[in-house]
Formats: sequence, C-alpha cells, structure tokens
Amino acid sequence: MTVAGPPCQPLRILVAEDEPLAAMVVEEILLELGHAVTLAGDGQAALEIAEHTPFDILVTDLAMPRLPGWELIPRLRETRPYLPIVVMTGYLPPGVASTLDAAGPGPLVLLQKPFDLGTLIDAVWAVSRPRDPCCAPGGVDVPVLR
Repeated sequence: MTVAGPPCQPLRILVAEDEPLAAMVVEEILLELGHAVTLAGDGQAALEIAEHTPFDILVTDLAMPRLPGWELIPRLRETRPYLPIVVMTGYLPPGVASTLDAAGPGPLVLLQKPFDLGTLIDAVWAVSRPRDPCCAPGGVDVPVLR
C-alpha cells in the first residue's frame, strides 16, 4: 500500500492492539506516512513501554487482555493529561464513553471498527493538529471529542 500526502513532522506513535493483523495494518499505514511506530500487544505492554519510550500519540484498542484501553488511557493521562489519543474499537461497553471523556483534557478521537485507513489517517492528524497544523490530509472530517 502506498500512501500519498503532504510532508508532516514525523510523530512517535504508540499502538496498543491485541489483534496482530490489525496491529500490522495500522503500523504499515503509519510507517508509510513517515511516523515512528512502537507496537504493544495489550494495554499492560503499552503501559510498560510508555515508562521508558517517548511517544507523541497513543493509538489504542479498548478491549484487550491484561489491561483494557479504558484503563490504559486514564493511567497514561495521570502523568500526561494532554496526551493525544485515537481509540479504535469494535465494542464500546456501557459507561466507557464517559470514562474516556473524564480521562483528561487532551484530544481524543473514537473510531468504531471497521473503519477505512483514510479515517485513521485523519484521526491521527486531528489529534496532532496542535503539534503540526500544516499537515492536513484533507480527507474525512473526524470529530475530536475535545
């Protein structure tokens, strides 16, 4: 897959996804956009990686073993309240939307699986906008929850 788009300031993106194929597709698209990607197989692994690896954006699934995304997000935002986050989920448990909303003032986009890769690209751009406003992909309008 080849992704064309405007040159952007490369981002360091931590991806927490327990489905290997989904993780691989997300990694591939982000790498083709010039970003550095670190993969974590679940929320606990992402939390451990975050302790020693700098990153700019979290892209995470919600339903994962060991530590689900709805617990990972508030834990990371304890020390980084403005951390930009893209949530990818096929299942939004009752009450989790309000948990995510209360997890801090940073930008957060919620993507319902399945979604097309253009929507993911737009979501990453939308949450990183304050960091790199010149990098608009010009695709799908993705609402940032805050």
